[in-house]
Amino acid sequence: MSTETESQFEIDGVKLYAKTWTPTGPIKAKLVFVHGYSEHINRYNDFFSRLASRGIQVFGWDQRGWGRSASKPSDWGLTGPTTQVVADVAAFVKDKLGPGDAPLFVMGHSMGGGEVCTLMGDEAYQDLVSQVRGWILECPFIGFSPDSEPSSIKVVLGRLVGRLLPRQQMKNVIPEEYLSRDPAVVQSVKDDPLCHNTGTLEGLSSLLDRTAALASGTVKVGKHVRSIFLAHGSEDKACSYDAAMRWVEQQTSVEDKFSKSYEGAYHQLHADLCKDEFMNDLVEYILKRSGSGGEAPVEAKL
Repeated sequence: MSTETESQFEIDGVKLYAKTWTPTGPIKAKLVFVHGYSEHINRYNDFFSRLASRGIQVFGWDQRGWGRSASKPSDWGLTGPTTQVVADVAAFVKDKLGPGDAPLFVMGHSMGGGEVCTLMGDEAYQDLVSQVRGWILECPFIGFSPDSEPSSIKVVLGRLVGRLLPRQQMKNVIPEEYLSRDPAVVQSVKDDPLCHNTGTLEGLSSLLDRTAALASGTVKVGKHVRSIFLAHGSEDKACSYDAAMRWVEQQTSVEDKFSKSYEGAYHQLHADLCKDEFMNDLVEYILKRSGSGGEAPVEAKL
């Protein structure tokens, strides 16, 4: 059982929609969640409630330009540049840290996974990153899948126009059928008015730049990153499975890291046919490292 609490999280005077899922029993660990492109945290209600029932308190917010943080259609996709996106994630994570509290984990899905990787590799946030017990990447956007990669002409033109018209909106549709093998999930995305597939040229260009940096291998994380768990569907049609696996393998400074492939799974592991397996793996990873899984906490060697 769990309770749900809605709130507002303010960053630089901007109020963003936030929500917390809290266990009715002891809090064994805390999890900050960073959502993906064209979605919002209330799509995770069932998933987060199940995590809370296992003793994990979950914190999430609708990022700038998405969900209930975009009060009108003209706000859709107004994420700002990468510096703003990463600063927002860092501010939310910092807000959830506390002395003597349960250990904090950070999880990012898809676009949010790429943002989390970017934060981990940013030297300006080393102290904050070192305070996070573990980082979970669910199908992170580190490269395009063959089914979703845009043409080079479209990318170049988009970046050029984006410098002149950064707030210009543009549809970038990810087919709902790419997200899950569950027809009910696919239909729910189609019916969700907050899944609007609308970005801005600035936001989309920044997203492409972050992804290119990650895919090139130039974003490396140091020993201050205590642990990484990468989970990826082998048949993900939205984000590159190979690029994500390659990126994690390149993080040689992190000793406590592992990855798992979910055979046949698509992009949203938490809402795919493998959701129970993924849930159990995630809970085991978190509780083992928080000392709440019947074993002593796993300590990364720094």
